[in-house]
Amino acid sequence: MFVLIQIQMKINMYKRSLLLAFLVICFLTGQSQKTHSLAPKLEDIGNIANFEKGRFHRHPELQLRDLSEGSDYDVTHYRCEWQVDPAINYVSGKVTTQFLALVDGLDSVQFDLHSDLSVDSVIYHGQSISYTHTNDVITISLDPIDLNTLDSISIIYQGIPPSSGFGSFVQSDHNGTPIVWTLSEPYGASEWWPCKNGLTDKADSVDVIVRVPNGNRAASNGLLIEETISGNETTFHWKHRYPIATYLVCMAVTNYIQYTDIVEFENTEVPVLNYIFPEDSATSVPSLAGIIPVMQLYDTLFGIYPFNAEKYGHAQFGWGGGMEHQTMTFIVNFGHELIAHELAHHWFGDKLTCGTWEDIWLNEGFATYLSGLTYEHMFDGQYWMPFKSQRISNITSQPGGSVLCDDTTSVNRIFSGRLTYNKGAMILHQLRWVVGDEVFYQALNNYLSDPLLAYRFVRTSDLIGHFEAVYGQDLSWYFNDWYSGKGFPSYEFDWGQNGQTFSVAVHQSQSTADVDFFELPLPLYLSNGVQDTLLRLDHSFDGQTFTANIPFNVTEVFFDPELWIISAGNIVTNINDIQLEDLSIYPNPASDQFQIKFATGKVASHLVLEDSAGRIVFEENNNSFSTRSIDVSSFAPGIYYLTASNSDSKIRRKIVVD
Repeated sequence: MFVLIQIQMKINMYKRSLLLAFLVICFLTGQSQKTHSLAPKLEDIGNIANFEKGRFHRHPELQLRDLSEGSDYDVTHYRCEWQVDPAINYVSGKVTTQFLALVDGLDSVQFDLHSDLSVDSVIYHGQSISYTHTNDVITISLDPIDLNTLDSISIIYQGIPPSSGFGSFVQSDHNGTPIVWTLSEPYGASEWWPCKNGLTDKADSVDVIVRVPNGNRAASNGLLIEETISGNETTFHWKHRYPIATYLVCMAVTNYIQYTDIVEFENTEVPVLNYIFPEDSATSVPSLAGIIPVMQLYDTLFGIYPFNAEKYGHAQFGWGGGMEHQTMTFIVNFGHELIAHELAHHWFGDKLTCGTWEDIWLNEGFATYLSGLTYEHMFDGQYWMPFKSQRISNITSQPGGSVLCDDTTSVNRIFSGRLTYNKGAMILHQLRWVVGDEVFYQALNNYLSDPLLAYRFVRTSDLIGHFEAVYGQDLSWYFNDWYSGKGFPSYEFDWGQNGQTFSVAVHQSQSTADVDFFELPLPLYLSNGVQDTLLRLDHSFDGQTFTANIPFNVTEVFFDPELWIISAGNIVTNINDIQLEDLSIYPNPASDQFQIKFATGKVASHLVLEDSAGRIVFEENNNSFSTRSIDVSSFAPGIYYLTASNSDSKIRRKIVVD
């Protein structure tokens, strides 16, 4: 079966799209700067993913140890009081945790704090009490507390956080001026403050009070409600009144200059507070103005900025990427895709936070896709096709891999640019094609506003439930193939036309054996240079044939012109012009060599063999040949594509090396 969509056009729309998809990359390197003075850099996503891997590099053992989940108590509030000198790698402070007993007779609580930091005292009800601090966990015994009782405890501590390079607490400098900044994702918070770490409990609110030497400013979450000078020190008091995951609590201290942009919405406005290095102010101010249309776009698509009662902000820091600290993104520079990506996290990552690192795509895949949506809706749309093309090319550059993170002990796997970021983004885009725009955006808005999920931890099953509720159909087949399944399909379309009857046979192969068939609606574009039609083919089995009444002579057929589908190595053949028996390849599959033979009287002068990523692995030019052997004994197993051509025609065939 198929759905035929007639598109009324006076000109050949697809040729414009084709030029856009395949030529705009060249255009970007030359002319785009003339069109947009703040032109985006499409390669930024790879840098974002690579930099975010750096969060793990210092202490990979933290991914393996069990953090104290504290399922018997719920954190309601942190009051964090810190003293920091950006010229000294040291932190001292007092963290008071208010908590609610979830069991009757709660007689102990645990907090995560690295053993390199020393606890001076634990204060409970105004008295110093005993505790143990071993294996990076503080255990405090209490008199039994009744169920649903609110209580609090204070931990006074100090020390040199066990951090270096890309760390949770870093002391460095910018332009010769000292700076201290934090970056705790995923487990680093307990390396610089006592807390309930992990993805189990969001504090309902937090106060961050930082005392620093005069001449410095301290950036943090929420609203700055007080700035007090006393002698040679200044104290900054930030108040945040939204639920917050532990890894999103932050501070940064240096000689920032500050300014504020205002983002206006229909019924409100949100301040964007920027803390910038003085030496970068001339370039950062115009670049950061780009956040205004991005925030307004996200508001249009996904609802008001989730923390609109407070602020959004940027604080410059010394790490190579960005970090979506709630209401105050830490960022190294102000490229379009980076600021769009980190802002997007405030909907997907901060308001809704992945409940396990297995589901990290709910943070990173979504933020990647939202940054792509800015290209669809901004810059006259000219970067949208290259964004999609580059993501698909990266995804299909290797045959396997699932979006589901199947190894949360691996740094590279959690923050895989190919799988978590790019494939995560593009399975969303592909789902949008499957269900349609209306369902897609309604489901995501329902997901964001669900009172059982909003400002909490979420799993992929929560997302699926909302899509199925709006779509009205089961979508397990899609997520089994594309979220937990591995690989991607390749397609062969053999088409012909007899009068007004257009027919096409569709064959599919898979890059791995993990998914035996990818069931998808497929877009096929038909044209004669003047008239155009798009077919939506509901492809449900290999070799399926579709027919349609087309009232013009089709001369061009293109698969997926708008890049909805994750696929590679696709072949479209007009069987009216090329007879399949013109070329035989055997054996196929093969492990040693292929024999190529043309029908009597047929010759070729050029052979090209490409792998599934489009890389040429064999090429030969000759005056003419009708038979040929190709040695593939050294080739990696997989799908390859052979193109045989001469001055008059070209034939393309799929071959398999096993």
